[in-house]
Amino acid sequence: MLQEVHVGHKFLADYQSVVVRPLIEEIRELAEGLKGARVLHVNATSFGGGVAEILYTLVPLMRDVGLDAEWRIIMAEQEFYEGTKITHNALQGNAIGLDDTQKEIYEKNNRLTAESLGKGFDFVVVHDPQPLLLRHYAGDLGAKWIWRCHIDTSTPNQDVADYLLPYIQEYDTALFTMQEYVFKGLNIPIKVIAPAIDPLSTKNMALSPEDADYVVSQFGVEPDRPLMLQISRFDPWKDPLGVIDAYKIVKKEFASVRLALVGSMATDDPEGWTFFTSTVEHAGDDSDVLILSNLNNVGNLEVNAFQSRADVIIQKSTREGFGLTISEGLWKAKPTIGGNVGGIPQQIDDGKTGFLVDSVEQCAEKTMWVLDNPKDAKTMGRAGKEHVRANYLTPRLLRDYLKLFTELKG
Repeated sequence: MLQEVHVGHKFLADYQSVVVRPLIEEIRELAEGLKGARVLHVNATSFGGGVAEILYTLVPLMRDVGLDAEWRIIMAEQEFYEGTKITHNALQGNAIGLDDTQKEIYEKNNRLTAESLGKGFDFVVVHDPQPLLLRHYAGDLGAKWIWRCHIDTSTPNQDVADYLLPYIQEYDTALFTMQEYVFKGLNIPIKVIAPAIDPLSTKNMALSPEDADYVVSQFGVEPDRPLMLQISRFDPWKDPLGVIDAYKIVKKEFASVRLALVGSMATDDPEGWTFFTSTVEHAGDDSDVLILSNLNNVGNLEVNAFQSRADVIIQKSTREGFGLTISEGLWKAKPTIGGNVGGIPQQIDDGKTGFLVDSVEQCAEKTMWVLDNPKDAKTMGRAGKEHVRANYLTPRLLRDYLKLFTELKG
C-alpha cells in the first residue's frame, strides 16, 4: 500500500534572495504551461536520507507554482526492506544479489502497491529501486512515468542490474545524477540531473555562531576545541570507520580535536543498527568521539548547528550517488573533505572549494591542513558556498523537473 506524506507550505518568492532572478523567472514561465498537472512522487521513506529531504521541499514548491503535486511512500513488510537494501548495495557494486524468495517478496509488494495507486496522474516520478516495479504492475495509467535513480550505479552487480533492466525499460524516461550511472543496455530517453539542497530549510538556514555553539553544547561539545564532523547514515559505504581512523591520526598532532559522527536511523535501512554498533565498537572508549542519531534528539536544527560549528566537515564515502551533505557543508562556507567517488567531485573542485581524498591518510592530512591554515580554509569555504549557490539549490532542481515535464507533455 501507499501512504501519503503531508508536507508544509513553501513559496518560490522566498528564494529570490538566494538565487538569481532569471532562474525564478524561467521557473514561472515553465510552470505556466503545466498549471494543474497532477504529479505523484513515490519513494520508500519519509525520513532519513537525501530523497526524503529533497521531496519535503520540491513537492510544496511544485504546488506553489501551480502543479497538483503529491508524495506517497511505499509501505511493506520488513522482509521487503531487507531485500531492497540488498538491491541498493548490489547496484553500488556489492557481489551479493537477490535470491528467488527475495525477488518474490519484492515483486509481490510492488504488485500489491500498484493496485492502490489510483488514476488521473499526468506524471509519476518513482524514486530509486524500492518502488521501481510499480510501472510494470500498474500499466501506464495514461501518465508519463519517470524513474529517478539517486544511487551510484557506475559499477553494479550485473546480475541485479540485468534483473531490473526490463522494468526500467517500461518507463518513459530515466533520471541519473551522472552519465556514468546509466545502466548498460538502457535505451529509453535519459536525463542527467543533479540533486539539490533547500537553503531555507531548518537544516540549512543561517545560524549565528552563538546559536550553533549553544545547540551543540547540549551534546557536550565545547566552544574552544576543534571539531571534525561527518553527517551520514550508519552505512559501510559512508566509511565512518575510516573517518574514526583519520581522526586518530589527527589526534596525534591536535590533541584537543574532537570527532562527531551524526546519522539518522531510516525505516528503509535494516542494516543501520548493525553498522551503528560496529561504529561504536570501532571508536572504543574515546570520550572525544561523539556518535549520535535522531534517537539522541538530533534533528535538522541540531545537524545545522553541528555543521555550522564544525571546523572540518567530512564525507568520506567509498560509494556516493551525490552526497547532499557535501553541498550542506559548502553552503555553510565550511572547509569540506569528500571521498573522491560518485557525485562528490561534482561538488568539490579539489583544492579550491574543498578537498577530495582516496584514503584515510589523505583525509587526515587534509584535515590537519585545514586546522593549520584557518585563513586559507575560510577562503576555500566561501568559494564552496558560491559553487553551491550557482548549481545545487532547490530552485534549479525545480526548473529541471519543469523542463522535463514540458518535454514529456509534448
